[in-house]
Amino acid sequence: MVESDSMEENRRQILWADDEINLLRPHHRFLDDKGYQVTPVNNGKDAVELIGQQPFDIVLLDEMMPGLDGLSTLERIKEIDPNVPVIMITKNEEEHLMNEAIGRRIDDYLTKPVNPSQIFMACKRILDSRQIRQSQAGQTYVSKSSQIREQISADATWKTWIDVYRQLCEWDIEVGRLGDSGLQQMVEDQRRECNHDFARFIEKRYENWVEDEDDSPPLSVDVVPEFVMPYIESGRQVFFIVVDCLRLDHWMVMEPQLAEYFNIKRSYHYSILPTATPFSRNAIFSGLFPGEIAAKYPKMWGNAQADEHSLNRHEHQFVDDQIAEMGVELKPGSHYVKVLDTTEAQNLTRKVTSLGKWPLVSVVYNFLDMLVHGRAQSELLKEMAPDERAFRDLVRSWFGHSSLFETLKGIAQTNAVVVLTTDHGAVRSNRATIVHGDRDTSNNLRYKYGRNLRCEGRDALLIDKPERYGLPNAGLGANFILAKEDFYLVYPTNFNEYQRQYKDSFQHGGISLEEMVLPVAIMESK
Repeated sequence: MVESDSMEENRRQILWADDEINLLRPHHRFLDDKGYQVTPVNNGKDAVELIGQQPFDIVLLDEMMPGLDGLSTLERIKEIDPNVPVIMITKNEEEHLMNEAIGRRIDDYLTKPVNPSQIFMACKRILDSRQIRQSQAGQTYVSKSSQIREQISADATWKTWIDVYRQLCEWDIEVGRLGDSGLQQMVEDQRRECNHDFARFIEKRYENWVEDEDDSPPLSVDVVPEFVMPYIESGRQVFFIVVDCLRLDHWMVMEPQLAEYFNIKRSYHYSILPTATPFSRNAIFSGLFPGEIAAKYPKMWGNAQADEHSLNRHEHQFVDDQIAEMGVELKPGSHYVKVLDTTEAQNLTRKVTSLGKWPLVSVVYNFLDMLVHGRAQSELLKEMAPDERAFRDLVRSWFGHSSLFETLKGIAQTNAVVVLTTDHGAVRSNRATIVHGDRDTSNNLRYKYGRNLRCEGRDALLIDKPERYGLPNAGLGANFILAKEDFYLVYPTNFNEYQRQYKDSFQHGGISLEEMVLPVAIMESK
């Protein structure tokens, strides 16, 4: 008896309102056999009263009822329980009626006559879709994860790693939507495994890329020649937008919001090392590796101890010089904007459609980078975005209400091409590793440069010949250290304090898929 009562309690509860409810008893019996409990009423008033008295999992609502009709009943039901799913059943197929019903938040509609199987499938689709998707996703991912392992166990190329990381991002986003914590952990574990192998891949191949071997990926230095110049040479205006610290998975949740306004083609490039703003972004705008920049522009580059911001003051000249060296004259020149605050952002949004005289408009957006670094310092942001999934949702929300989005919508009203990319991504850093050396070094947690630096080789890459990596040589004993995977670099002094402070923060400068494999979006207005 107790077991029977328990089964009854576990049945999904359906409220069905129809003025011909007595004719639908075969449908009720069918649903009962499928594990649903139907509460029938023959008018909208009774339906509204019942909604106020007890919870229902779903409501079936006839559109044509005497007295309180279906749409009026729907409105009152949603006032009492805004979250209860509603399926409208109607004889009327007029488009305006369906639009009105959908606007009032129905979840589905069926056209009479309906058979019991139609009702059952509609209810199941709404009530069990998440569970079904979770089950199917789990089965699919087990198979896909094996394929990914095969991809990277073979002779993986830079193209292979782009494909692997793209798949991992897609799965991360999908699993995040489903809310399956077990599957989420599987994806995270595989990404960690992939980052371990990716670091070894970069150690083996990166020097060859710097030497410009035949099979090299587009690097930071190649972004302008490969993605921007073809459009400039064809006579198209280009908005070249660099969003500081934009990860691939973050772009993936931003991209659908732009699909209404643009035809979007996605490509990729690899950030140079270190994956930090003074190095990677200057490389993008100049087309030169940092060692070449230091040699060509010694006064602009400054000494190796300069802070990050001081090293990015000359991007406008860098990009103009790069284009001129490719034999192209920009008339009347180019326009450059660095967006660091809301005032600058709003000014750009207002005037974007009036910039038509400039063949190239270069824009740097720093807001996302500020959000990434702000999370490490703000307890509020940590609470809002405790993990990568939540932070990605925060990025999606920020973009949907951002000046960047408004600016892009303004560009969509012109004939310009948008080339949108980033200088580097960021990795969620969870493991501290000790670095030794002179304290007069850079303070970045994912890379350091200075004299006599040492570290654990499993956790970080020691670069004792910077010129082989396209980096400036600061003299005898000077070297670079780049953290691998999700490690961050901490000196032995006050190790525990810094470990606690920076654990679970997003950092950049090192070697990981998140920092190095970056999107390039080519967007043309629809």
